[in-house]
Amino acid sequence: MFDRIRTAALFGLHQATVAAGISLFPVAVFARQRLGINVPVGRLVETTTEAFETAAEE
Repeated sequence: MFDRIRTAALFGLHQATVAAGISLFPVAVFARQRLGINVPVGRLVETTTEAFETAAEE
């Protein structure tokens, strides 16, 4: 029961980070080109993907 809730919560978190990554893409490009700052949204999406896949396998 709790495994399904955990998997669903991780899926929702993953989807939210993907949406945030898509939304923040223009900001990340601007920050890299103009300010020289890397925004680590890609790492956040990868981390939530790995967590979701691990939970789904269990």
